[in-house]
Amino acid sequence: MFSFEKLRTFVAKYERHLSAGALAGGFLVDTLTFQRIDFLFGHAMLFAYLFIAAASIVFMNARAAGRWTNRFSEKTAPFFPLFAQYAFGGLFSAFAIFYTKSASITASWPFLIFIFALLLGNETFRTRYQKFGFQITLFFIVLFSFLIFYFPVVLGEISTRVFLLSGAASLLLIVLFTRALFFIAPAQKEKGRKIAIQGIGGAFLLINFMYFANIIPPIPLALKDAGVYNDISRTPDGAYQVLAEKTDWRDMLAFQKNISIAPGDAVYFFSSVFAPTRLHTNIVHEWQYFDEEKRTWTTTTKVAFPITGGSDGGYRGYSMKTSVFPGFWRVRVVTERGAVIGQRRFTISYAEHIPVLSEEIK
Repeated sequence: MFSFEKLRTFVAKYERHLSAGALAGGFLVDTLTFQRIDFLFGHAMLFAYLFIAAASIVFMNARAAGRWTNRFSEKTAPFFPLFAQYAFGGLFSAFAIFYTKSASITASWPFLIFIFALLLGNETFRTRYQKFGFQITLFFIVLFSFLIFYFPVVLGEISTRVFLLSGAASLLLIVLFTRALFFIAPAQKEKGRKIAIQGIGGAFLLINFMYFANIIPPIPLALKDAGVYNDISRTPDGAYQVLAEKTDWRDMLAFQKNISIAPGDAVYFFSSVFAPTRLHTNIVHEWQYFDEEKRTWTTTTKVAFPITGGSDGGYRGYSMKTSVFPGFWRVRVVTERGAVIGQRRFTISYAEHIPVLSEEIK
């Protein structure tokens, strides 16, 4: 027969195994669930995680303040740290999926490490979930991280003012939530207020620094496809016909693609960028070559064009570059404010003979 005591004993005995299994299983479920950042079901799941996290924090503090002392609370109280851990784990897992899809590793690795550290560290946070300052700081981080991509999806705009709006809304919500907790558990106002303010302030400044330093990925945009080609043209049905040198398995193992051209030929760059439905923005193809003397990347050309969201495969477009020369090159796909959506590196060399080109439709 089921009893809370048996369940509590089972959880205590196999807590480490259950926690690891929940992490792996939850990440797998989230990977299948959060396919698109603008799906209503995915948003409902995230709101459910936020609600469970908030409710767990409220019940833990109500219990600690003696506001909830019935028999049911005595039996269920040990499980609320687990509920909080489950909810925060689900949120961090979803954030890891969404932000990774939108990230260029070379530009966004500090923020990705931050998110994955929270995801993996969540397994050791159970005892800390009972500390008021830790609860509030972590809840603010998930609120801010969620609104960073939720507001652009809802408002159909990705910009600095939308980011600032998400930060202001996060602060307002956490202040209202904290005031409610102080009403439920007045003793926390003196014990945990200072730590909560320091934690929220530190997290707010850190996330703002990473945003304005272009470390946070430009979510909800994501690079679905990109490549450099010898020629690109539009077909009558609106598709893109790309021409590139035929490659074999050795070329596929190369660190970066080689483009062979004749002097004076142009080089083309194709990209497909996913954006949520109703979102309209501009992206930029930033052509750069590696200056061997200065040992730095130098921008030579920027080509901007608008994109419209809604397509699973992303909004397709291309740019061309003339006056190219042999050497190391890259094209960065960036937002108007310079946040990197993705990039491709390649080598340009002059060919003595015209290479054999293969055709592909995109």
